Amino acid sequence: MNIYFSTKHIPQLAALPLTERLAAIQVAQRKLTGPEKLLLNVLKLILVIPIFVFIIQISTNWLAIIWALLITLLFPLIIKPVHLGLCVKYIPHIHTQGD
Repeated sequence: MNIYFSTKHIPQLAALPLTERLAAIQVAQRKLTGPEKLLLNVLKLILVIPIFVFIIQISTNWLAIIWALLITLLFPLIIKPVHLGLCVKYIPHIHTQGD
């Protein structure tokens, strides 16, 4: 599975404008299989639970807020590449008029 941090880096979508790239990702997301959706949701859950644990610990340890913020900021950096990597195989090759 390739790692893509942006839809611009996906070869099938590189020539399209942003709105069309997002529409293509949305269509591909609907085609994800059950295990792929489960993997993505479990990964999200694994990242969200520590945030709430650290928020609960703030009353006794003020450094926990730093860890909660750090995980919150890293959330999209971890989830988006996995999401795009799973969706890319369901994006059809779009031929431009020059081809």
